[in-house]
Amino acid sequence: MKKLKILLIALLLTGSLFAQTGVFYNVKDYGAKGDGQTIDTKAIEAAIDAAAAKGGGTVFFPAGNYQNFTIHLKSFITLHLDNDATLEAADVKKFGLGYDPAEPNPWDMYQDFGHSHWRNSLIYGENLQNIAITGLGTIFGSGLTREGFKTPGMANKAIALKLCRNVVIKDISILMGGHFAILATGVDNITLDNLKVDTNRDAFDVDCCRHVRISNCTVNSPYDDAICLKSSFALGFARATENVTITNCSVSGFDRKSFLDGTYKKDEANTVPDHGVVTGRIKFGTESNGGFKNITISNCTFEFCRGLALETVDGGILEDVTIDNITMKDVQGAPFFLRLGARMRGPEGVPVGVLRRINISNVVVYAENPFYASMIAGLPGHPVEDVKMSNIYIRIKGGAPKEQALNEVGEHEKNYPDPQEFGAMPVYGFFIRHAKNVELDHVELKLENDDFRPAILLDDVSGASLTNVKTTKVGDVPSLILKNVEDLRIKDCRPVGDVQLAKEVEKSM
Repeated sequence: MKKLKILLIALLLTGSLFAQTGVFYNVKDYGAKGDGQTIDTKAIEAAIDAAAAKGGGTVFFPAGNYQNFTIHLKSFITLHLDNDATLEAADVKKFGLGYDPAEPNPWDMYQDFGHSHWRNSLIYGENLQNIAITGLGTIFGSGLTREGFKTPGMANKAIALKLCRNVVIKDISILMGGHFAILATGVDNITLDNLKVDTNRDAFDVDCCRHVRISNCTVNSPYDDAICLKSSFALGFARATENVTITNCSVSGFDRKSFLDGTYKKDEANTVPDHGVVTGRIKFGTESNGGFKNITISNCTFEFCRGLALETVDGGILEDVTIDNITMKDVQGAPFFLRLGARMRGPEGVPVGVLRRINISNVVVYAENPFYASMIAGLPGHPVEDVKMSNIYIRIKGGAPKEQALNEVGEHEKNYPDPQEFGAMPVYGFFIRHAKNVELDHVELKLENDDFRPAILLDDVSGASLTNVKTTKVGDVPSLILKNVEDLRIKDCRPVGDVQLAKEVEKSM
């Protein structure tokens, strides 16, 4: 019996038993070299086909470097990357081959090229069920392009899934994932857990997906967004991204590759392509045809990146969002950006969307860039509604020039929805315009350096309530600017006293 146990252990460790019994399918048993010099795509797909022919199974990658072009997933298949196994996107110039071409999409005019195509990827799956990518290995997109336009023979995504269900991606690392490290479109019941991503554009783009769980992930993406929810028209119809939980995650904007190697460098901070401000944030949008519903974000950290952005600008409804227990350190942009716009990038005839019922609580922020302030901005006749922010502490670097307080902020209703599009902010705390029923409760705005801008501006706002809001008073600069405000209640706020106003055209306090 003892000899039999030893033999079984030996077979398990070599993987040969898995290949023989159909439990695991070792890619090396199907001809993969894993030597970093050989294209292993055919061998890997042979292992996938063998597993699929038996009804499914786990395709196992022992330690090694596997050079590949497009790998086609199948239903009931798990790709398992063992420790020190690297699945690498091959260099087209070196190997003289290419990835699958991008498929036609009659609706690609309504979103960026990268969102509209899936086949031009390292790992691709469509209309699949019960699939997984697991293990402590790495997907390295060295041969991927980070560009979002068509380049013959090139791929721009590490993993792309379309119209799949029951998906798990767990424990792996992704380095330099191209335009999207993971693009999931129209996927139901997807789990992203314990992923470590250090990439050169977006990390996770979750588009038109339902029942999504993103947990325990660390994402570094200085050149674009870290965790990004979208609801594009790429499927040919509007579909909401809904029933989403994002928890216990960390996002950042350190230099590319410096997160996974543990150096956390900031040398590239002034050379990133997007206005010289690193990204790395959690964001809803910009593609927002189908809207966003029933979403929670909790227990997450932001470091050296932009803040939280909730945007609907293409006619979608963004509603019922709860955000709790967040810390932001060295925020490079607006800590909070809630935007209802009218870019309307989609089929004609769609009305302006809705942004409502947002609850944000228990947040600590250090905001580093005096160019920005938090924004809640709707449109004339289309207010952002029912926003509650409580137990918020924002320490602000400040130091903006006095002239910045005179800046006029345009509507920019059809512009790309991002804080930088509005220019330097004339306030240091909150710019709130075209809004209804906004509550700030136990919010403190503390300046680190003198800043000769007001703390808060309310413009075309009705039903606002400020309770226990503390601001830093600098000289004779007013703390609060009111323009076209109705039904305002202020209580226990410093340095502003208790106030109740039925209507006010313009007032400084």
